[in-house]
Amino acid sequence: MKVDAVVLAGARNDGLLQEVSECEWEALVPVSGKPMFLYVIDALRQTDKVCEIVVVGPEELKEYLDDDIKLVTPANDLTSNVILGIEHLSGENKVLLVTSDIPFVTSEAINDFIVRCSDLSSDVYYPVVSKEANEKMFPKVQRTYFRLAEGTFTGGNLILVNPEAIKKYHSVVKQTIALRKKPWKLVRLLGCGFIIKFMFHKLTLSEIERRVEKIFGFSGVAIISPYPEIGVDIDKPSDWRLAEETFAKDNNFKEERNA
Repeated sequence: MKVDAVVLAGARNDGLLQEVSECEWEALVPVSGKPMFLYVIDALRQTDKVCEIVVVGPEELKEYLDDDIKLVTPANDLTSNVILGIEHLSGENKVLLVTSDIPFVTSEAINDFIVRCSDLSSDVYYPVVSKEANEKMFPKVQRTYFRLAEGTFTGGNLILVNPEAIKKYHSVVKQTIALRKKPWKLVRLLGCGFIIKFMFHKLTLSEIERRVEKIFGFSGVAIISPYPEIGVDIDKPSDWRLAEETFAKDNNFKEERNA
């Protein structure tokens, strides 16, 4: 499977990361001396499964990008930026949406996710990572977890989508993105019975998938990824310090992402 990619890099640095950087844009916050979003770009360039790349972000990012990568001026909200990015692609492939704040991500992790998606037919493919895998690689990281029948998971920071489905179900997508870090509120959208199952950790991934298609109209599938790198984003000082410490201690980790 070949895909195109949209890198979402339009967030201003007006939150907790102001404590570690005065950069106006989060994408430009340096990690180990390199703008955070460039780790994502490098990982995408190093996989043979990604064709076109569009970055939705400010003009300040242009100097870091090769000429074959399109830069699109961002709108005021994440959902609009998703649509903007998709509209600047050729439309021939499914689209990998990636946030710009995951400097740990690797081409290997991206390839693995795309391969796992390629055997399945769906409108939306969403990666989840087990708590055990996440804490084994990043024991200090603070993440939002949700417990299901199959285990305890955290969500990834990339997602593969059918672009036509995203445009068609724009309002649902907007609501889901707004609640993406609040599993309890997302489950509420599925109905009372699902809330009870969720409370007692009896809810399964397949039940969620079937319910989403029934009430929202589009198909979705959860992909269990063994790569915690896709789930750890940098949105607070403790995350930034973790990244700095990791790159400082592990030269191989840093060299792979600077290749």
